[in-house]
Amino acid sequence: MHQLRAAPPRRAPRRVPVPVALVVLVPAILVTAVVSTGFGAEPLPVGVVVEALAARFGDGPRDPAYDAIVWELRLPRTLLGFVVGAGLAVAGAGIQTLVRNPLADPYLLGVSSGASVGATAVITLGVLSGAGTWALSVGALLGALAASAIVFGIALLQGGLTPLRLVLTGTVLSAAFSSIASFMVFKSSEPQAAQSVLFWLLGSLSGTTWAQLWLPLVTVVACFALLMSASGWLDALAVGPETAAALGVPVPALRIALFVLLSVLVGVLVAVAGGIGFVGLVLPHLSRLLVGPRHRASLPVAALAGGLFLVWVDVITRVAVRPTEIPLSVVTGLIGAPIFLLLLGRRAYRFGGES
Repeated sequence: MHQLRAAPPRRAPRRVPVPVALVVLVPAILVTAVVSTGFGAEPLPVGVVVEALAARFGDGPRDPAYDAIVWELRLPRTLLGFVVGAGLAVAGAGIQTLVRNPLADPYLLGVSSGASVGATAVITLGVLSGAGTWALSVGALLGALAASAIVFGIALLQGGLTPLRLVLTGTVLSAAFSSIASFMVFKSSEPQAAQSVLFWLLGSLSGTTWAQLWLPLVTVVACFALLMSASGWLDALAVGPETAAALGVPVPALRIALFVLLSVLVGVLVAVAGGIGFVGLVLPHLSRLLVGPRHRASLPVAALAGGLFLVWVDVITRVAVRPTEIPLSVVTGLIGAPIFLLLLGRRAYRFGGES
């Protein structure tokens, strides 16, 4: 008779200590902020960028041309790219916990499709024309918040914010909102409407100004702080609602708070940068793989890595077909899809708990 052999114990996956990850990511972000500012239609050496920044903060001579390129055109864009990338990664981690689905991304709840309706209405119908340069962002934000409210109301009427109900409601209504936006483009008399809407839907940071930076920055910082303060509850919810309830977590109230918080966060990000795919889907998984699934560890790493990733994606969009720019989602899709497929092939990784 063959003797039964006990299965060998499964090795615990190797994790990077959070301080080590932060020590690597923070300097990388600072270097990236300087180096990436030199890329564009007019390449600038790193030394010129440093001199322009030093002249702005010091008493040295200031070159008007370099000062305008670095300070007014590229640095706001770089900082917004970091803020949006960090916000999308944090939002993706939150939504994956809310619906307990590793395939969830920040646009699952219909926010992006609702924003597309608002933005398309601005482009094709000229609504909110009185808002000037803010018209597109305001229209997208109003559309995103309206879509979130509709998804929220329908889910509540159907019995509550359960993960399955949120996923189904968000998916169905996203298709409906996208159809509305497509119909407006089809009926539009503007010859460039379809191209303008498509470019916005795929995401872009072009034309960023300092004034556009403050709202997403404050929103991302506030939402990140709130999620970190509730990291213990989020850990319990990721394991399962029954476990969370047994530990004293108010699951229904937590789901409602998460839904509202993430809807506002994603709505603001989509309003300023359009729809950017894969950042909120892939970066949360990479951070969990790197430092583990606990939100207190994974959220900071996801935020920093997401910001770093999107800044370099934006660099690629500026230089790949210079002087023309390509939308951000074109690059994030080409990079993110293979990474996500590699994650699927790792047996050691599992969503919702320790591997």
